[in-house]
Amino acid sequence: MANATGPSDSTSTHWGTALFVIIIGGFMAILDTSIVNIAIPKLESVFSVSTQEIQWVVTIYLLTLGAVVPLAGWLGDHFGFRRIYMAALVVFTVGSALSGLSWDLGSLMVFRVLQAIGGGLIMPITMAMVYRMVPRTQIGTAMGIWGVTAIVAPAIGPALGGYLVQYVDWRLIFYINVPIGILGFFLSLVFVPAFAPTKRVPLDGVGFALSASGLFGLLLGLSQGETWGWTSEPIVLVVAASVLMLALFVLWELTVSHPLLDLRVFRHGSFAVANLITVVVTIGMFAGVFYVPLFLQTVVGYGAMKTGFIMMPSALATALTMGISGRLYDKIGAKPLVIPGLIILAYATYLLHNLSVNTPVIDVIFWLSVRGLGIGLTMMPAIAAGMSRVPADLVATGSAINNIVQRVAGSFGLAALTAVLVRQEAVHSVYLSSVYTPVSGTLQNVIRVMSQQLATTEISPFDEKILSLTLIHSQVLETAFVMALDDVFVLAMAITLLGIIFAIFLQSYHQAPIATKSRAPLAAPGAKDSKTVQDTSAMADKSRSAS
Repeated sequence: MANATGPSDSTSTHWGTALFVIIIGGFMAILDTSIVNIAIPKLESVFSVSTQEIQWVVTIYLLTLGAVVPLAGWLGDHFGFRRIYMAALVVFTVGSALSGLSWDLGSLMVFRVLQAIGGGLIMPITMAMVYRMVPRTQIGTAMGIWGVTAIVAPAIGPALGGYLVQYVDWRLIFYINVPIGILGFFLSLVFVPAFAPTKRVPLDGVGFALSASGLFGLLLGLSQGETWGWTSEPIVLVVAASVLMLALFVLWELTVSHPLLDLRVFRHGSFAVANLITVVVTIGMFAGVFYVPLFLQTVVGYGAMKTGFIMMPSALATALTMGISGRLYDKIGAKPLVIPGLIILAYATYLLHNLSVNTPVIDVIFWLSVRGLGIGLTMMPAIAAGMSRVPADLVATGSAINNIVQRVAGSFGLAALTAVLVRQEAVHSVYLSSVYTPVSGTLQNVIRVMSQQLATTEISPFDEKILSLTLIHSQVLETAFVMALDDVFVLAMAITLLGIIFAIFLQSYHQAPIATKSRAPLAAPGAKDSKTVQDTSAMADKSRSAS
């Protein structure tokens, strides 16, 4: 019987404490992808730069995250996962402190790159650690807890960032990571087991260069396509070169003796199917996480902090459901959870196509919360099912690939849906404008009503007409934007339903085979690597194979 992940390195009865400790790093890394967004206008003013220039503070962080993720598996296997996690935590914390000390845009971007190098390693490393220290019979519960960070952190980021920027100091959005990072470092020394290196193979430098350049360029093209123009020469060249780099990366990894990412992991169980479901759910999730706040701020006129509080119940619903679905996964597997979750997510996404200026806030909160339930039922069980039969020596590769898939899917989904949004907005603008032609009775009636409302003001009839036309044009653009958003949510609903087809082929192995010999416990935190969990894994693996 093929060795599965799960308790491949042995079983610990105390994995819960270690799990909560490593969540600290993951929470900070993901929080920083959203908390800085709210400070963009403030940073623009502080550094006296344009909006396009200051946006690179966010963009460079996301690009660096994607580029360093492929390296996480090799580092963990070569040096030990706890060592790399703690090193990444230190780099992230130092980068945060330096970002808070930034004196201009250039220095901030350099420090954000340093911050992202640490942040990009944290999530795949912690996922691999979960699969190495948690028994497979409890992996659903553990992944449900671990996955909460990916949902709650982006939800509270705007509210927390808005409060700090508005009422305290923008530098605190970076400084807040420093004490948490220091605490996480020392707690890791005490509570996280030391994972010995599993294999000492040389670094696949060519593979890393190809993957890093390919992912960096692809994410750059997807993030800047709307700004630079999808058919512009820079975007075409960047995307074409990135696709070529990634194609060469795949060919190289399939031929080299020690690949950076062993792509043979896709042969195991439902790993490929689970990643397709991850793509679908990520696109559906981002449709709400990105476009609903955009609607609330640009159309309704809410501030960032109020918008963040409106989005928070959906994150809490996801967190609650994710914990429950994790425990259910350990008992019934993934498919009975993933398919209903996709249906709920699709239905709630469809409800969002009813958004308008007059939509009650309570309705928006309810629709988003129902979506949160669907995401919580779907995301972690699918990932757990995909990893459930990945051999222990490929766990690091599997977690790195899963993180890459989520980042690329999020960027691609936003790029595609935004392109649809812009196109549909133009279509609806043309249609609505055709109603208000100079000779149409509709236009004349609107001007007459507005003129009556402006009768008490001291402006000329000509100025009244110009003001009326300006207001009408503004209303047309706003209505067209809302109608285009509604179209985007319908499309996101259709993409989510596509995931049900993939879920039909999803297979999970949620009950671990029982070893004929008792497994040795994890090494005590702080023990030498030679005494750690990796040293006891061989006996456990032989025992499982015999059974």
